[in-house]
Amino acid sequence: MRLKSIKLLSGLIMGLLLISIIGCSKNTGYQPGVSGTANGQKDQLTIATSFYPMYIMAINVAKDIPGVQVVDMTPPTSGCLHDYQITTNDLKVIEKAQVFVVNGAGMEAFMDKVVKQQPDLKIVEASKGMEMVKNASDGLDNPHLWVSISCAIQQVKNIGEQLAVLDPSHAEKYRSNTTAYVGKLESLQKKMHQSLDNVKTRDIVTFHEAFPYFAKEFNLNIVAVVEREPGSQPSAGELADTIKVVRESKVKALFAEPQYPAKAAETIARETGAKVYDLDPAVTGPMEPDAYLNIMNNNLKVLEEALK
Repeated sequence: MRLKSIKLLSGLIMGLLLISIIGCSKNTGYQPGVSGTANGQKDQLTIATSFYPMYIMAINVAKDIPGVQVVDMTPPTSGCLHDYQITTNDLKVIEKAQVFVVNGAGMEAFMDKVVKQQPDLKIVEASKGMEMVKNASDGLDNPHLWVSISCAIQQVKNIGEQLAVLDPSHAEKYRSNTTAYVGKLESLQKKMHQSLDNVKTRDIVTFHEAFPYFAKEFNLNIVAVVEREPGSQPSAGELADTIKVVRESKVKALFAEPQYPAKAAETIARETGAKVYDLDPAVTGPMEPDAYLNIMNNNLKVLEEALK
């Protein structure tokens, strides 16, 4: 009888300890794809973002603002939104938001559907009023503005000012956050220009039309783009043409992207003697405020090696 009582008491103690541990370990901090503390607050504001680079900008601009939550509509592995088909789950994310931060410039081809489904949703367009570069392939506006540090700075300013107007009670905080983040971007911009402005090698080959703004900022010459759409394999004829261009221009650096297979890049490298490097367009990565800065710092190291 005594042994039975001891076992019962031990079981009760273990149960209480387990409840205590679970209660103490409740996750109240950062969650991937969700930033802020709007849940449960009376006057909450949920800001949805269309994809990774917009999310990183928005969490910096809305940092530490009570009642404001930032959620990313698409998974952080989605990459660029070329031909992206919006899903039911995506729409569910947007349904809970009052504001939707988008890149614009044609990146989010699904916007008509979103506006039709959510007519009261306030749209913040990061590319508002910015000068566009045209694609060489189709003459359309190239939407990859954020890949350039200068353009990213302007996009952050656009997001900050539009959010300040839409949420005037927190306008001062949006603007101070914007100033702080822009300061970090400007420091990185200065560092990159100091390193890249005087490199002798300027001709490069890229594998996606993601880098024209970046190339323009650092005075690089993109002599060929192998894959117009990310992940699409060039035809045998297109591959042969690119190999010819690389040989004639004596390009030594081929820039593939870590998000996509580098099979075509490896073929060109094998045929020409050029070397393949990874240049990250910052469309995937950690869901952390300094992620873009870290990605671009790593790109700088790659460029320093490739263009020396």
